[in-house]
Amino acid sequence: MASKNYLEYILNPFDLLRTKKVLQVNPTVIPERKENVNSLITAYEYSFDNYQTFKLKNVEDCYPFLKSESKTWINVDGLQKEEVEKLCSHYGIHQLIVEDILSIGQRPKTDEINGLVFCLLNMLYYNDDQKTVETEQVCIILGKNFVISFQEDANRDVFNPVREKLKLHGSKVRISGSDFLFYSLIDLIVDNYYLVMEKLGDRIELLEEDIIRNANTRALARINHLRKEMIVLKRNIAPVREMISGVLRSESELIEERTEKYFKDVYDHIIQATDLAENYRDMMMNLQDLYLSNVNLKLNEVMKVMAIVTCLLAPATVIGGIFGMNFDVIPWSHSSIGFYLAVSVMLIVPIVMLIIFRKRGWF
Repeated sequence: MASKNYLEYILNPFDLLRTKKVLQVNPTVIPERKENVNSLITAYEYSFDNYQTFKLKNVEDCYPFLKSESKTWINVDGLQKEEVEKLCSHYGIHQLIVEDILSIGQRPKTDEINGLVFCLLNMLYYNDDQKTVETEQVCIILGKNFVISFQEDANRDVFNPVREKLKLHGSKVRISGSDFLFYSLIDLIVDNYYLVMEKLGDRIELLEEDIIRNANTRALARINHLRKEMIVLKRNIAPVREMISGVLRSESELIEERTEKYFKDVYDHIIQATDLAENYRDMMMNLQDLYLSNVNLKLNEVMKVMAIVTCLLAPATVIGGIFGMNFDVIPWSHSSIGFYLAVSVMLIVPIVMLIIFRKRGWF
């Protein structure tokens, strides 16, 4: 794996393909979604006294939960257009929301249509092998006594703590309404942002130490790579603040007044995450300035050494030039000690110059 990564670095040190993925986003062009071959539908039915988990084989098995007196969380892992449209049609979800669920590259947002509260945001993961921030679009819909969540990847999510709390009798999720489950899912996604930023923060610290020790082209490539990941981070975190604010401004009857304080807590967390992302961005700019300063410092050191060597050789050059003149009469030119005297002067003068330079602190 290490040799493969090194080869990729040699062929593409500044990761231009990553630049294309990060920066080239055109909202007017609808990207093509590759449908998952297999989708996993899981239903969690719970109340104060009861909890059940159902692994459903097809989307039609979700229909009876709409009329259930218990609260239900339907989690769809791996999106298939036909299944999503069937499920949304049965639960009265508007076509515009269906389009947002099936699209990719959407900006985090919230909507309230047909009495349902809809939130779209991205889960973030840190890929330790490729050293990149990966995103997964998640759509969460809050209805009366039900929550439906749609995920692109069936192999990973951050919702396991909620699943564990649902199993506990008397837990806050069990005794509260569906709006609290709605809050819990969003809160876990936001809290996971800090784990990703922690990984990036560790990389920034290591990169800073590396630049101080050895500022080379490889360090510049790492700075460029990290700056792209910061763009991904900020692009996915910053709009969530507006999304949570939209939920707080919502006058939907589905969100109880006692649950609003929890959304305010999520709002505080996302503000802190946004500020931290901004701090990381400033640190990357400082690292770039540090890199340029170290490069200039090395260049100045080289130029200083060359200037000192030139100054030390100047007396020898002058003396050699004088005694090399084509004149008939040159003092000491025919003396037996003339050569030794000239060489001595060539050595003594640079030594004196070195002593003077040292006293003045020039090196």
